[in-house]
Amino acid sequence: MELFRNFYEGFVFVYGCTMLFMYALLAILSLRGIIKFQRKNSYVDYNKMLQSPLAPGISIIAPAFNEGVTIISNVRSLLTLNYPRFEVIIVNDGSTDDTLTKLINEFQLQEVDFAYNERIKSQPVKRLFKSTNTAYDKLVVIDKVNGKSKADASNAGINAAAYDYFLCTDVDCIIEKDTLLRMIKPFMDEEHNKIKEIGDPCPECGYIHVREDSVRVIATGATLRIANSCEIDEGVITRVRPPEKWLPRFQEMEYLRAYVLGKMGWSVINCVPNVSGGLGLFDKEIAIKAGGYDSKSFAEDMDIVTRMCTYMIDNKLKYAIRYIPTTQCWTEGPPNMKVFSRQRTRWGRGLAEIITIHRKVIFNPRYRKLGLIVLPYNLFFEFLAPIIEFTGIIYYIYQIITGNINWHNALILLLFVYLYSVMITTLAVLWDQITYKHYKTWREVIGLASMAFIEPFIYHPLIVFFALRGYFNFITGKKHTWGNMQRQGFGQKKPANT
Repeated sequence: MELFRNFYEGFVFVYGCTMLFMYALLAILSLRGIIKFQRKNSYVDYNKMLQSPLAPGISIIAPAFNEGVTIISNVRSLLTLNYPRFEVIIVNDGSTDDTLTKLINEFQLQEVDFAYNERIKSQPVKRLFKSTNTAYDKLVVIDKVNGKSKADASNAGINAAAYDYFLCTDVDCIIEKDTLLRMIKPFMDEEHNKIKEIGDPCPECGYIHVREDSVRVIATGATLRIANSCEIDEGVITRVRPPEKWLPRFQEMEYLRAYVLGKMGWSVINCVPNVSGGLGLFDKEIAIKAGGYDSKSFAEDMDIVTRMCTYMIDNKLKYAIRYIPTTQCWTEGPPNMKVFSRQRTRWGRGLAEIITIHRKVIFNPRYRKLGLIVLPYNLFFEFLAPIIEFTGIIYYIYQIITGNINWHNALILLLFVYLYSVMITTLAVLWDQITYKHYKTWREVIGLASMAFIEPFIYHPLIVFFALRGYFNFITGKKHTWGNMQRQGFGQKKPANT
């Protein structure tokens, strides 16, 4: 027993120290990445990009299932994005409400013959619609058999996409007007990185260039935030506020930490583990060659990125996945515990699937950063973390019951870990606010950051529990329904005196 205790305590100590080191490293990398982005972005003229005839075309793919309440305003919002060449593909995934009827009536749609090439498998497409009104010529509506997942609907949208890049989002998300301009920029930057400063000035950017080899950007992500309690007018965020209810507020804090500190840090060393399903811009050619989305996966966003990376490495092609720290997408967080638990259980199950499906890549030096950094990190510090935390609690309780615990050392250690977690979360919130100033008052910032002090006692245990339940469902093969998010709808603009 003594041997086991020494081994377990030693393992947990090394594991904990490594995790704290990784968080500190990501914080430093994130700060470096944000500063570099800000410096570089200060010279970018997005209006010039908006007017450029050389801007790559982008297909916006937004699956919709029973979105009749908000579908019209959301589609109108997508159609008014600032970008010279894009189309909006709404995939009606077998809705049982009036979603399709509203689309047909509002946008004057009629069924058309369309060159639909099924390069990626999905449930059958029944009809395709285009508008008879030239004002909506960018809109394409696909009516298909329900595939029971967003991934299946997204695959149908990719098959119908006309352009070389596609942006996958949720139809109920609010996307910033300049999102396409900002997210296509990393793709265009790499094209310019293929050339050195020798020769005649480029007519587009003014630099002097000559070609050389470089990497190919295959995906770009951006910060996604919680829109609960924000003021919204006609699909536009007019006043950013932290969520009033405690559950969405915890999620806002978590999202900032995950995107601003986590994914931005990974982007600096080209080790981004996934691009959010709520907002991601992809290279269509590579996505198709990698097999598109897995319609049966519970973590389709991480799965497609992993398979795209695997494809690039297998074919000895250099690639990059970029993240930009600006908030480009706003979504409604789960409003109650029932919906939240279903979402996080699905995420836990999806992570277990990813580790299992791509197990041959883990620790495989052939797959370089993907096999030696990205997936091992997900295995040890994402997948195993809830298991180690749970067993640690059981171990602590056993030590207390048997009287073998050293309270002095234990309390010092717990206090250190607690304050460290508070510091990391607070840094993420403060970096975002100092850089982009989304909140108008520091009172709102402090109110959000203060959630970090109670997160370890309320929110984090829920995350651990739902992750473990997801693992259990995966092991036992228990069926999991995607369910309805039960959106409450975004609030309208409040009076000026609020």
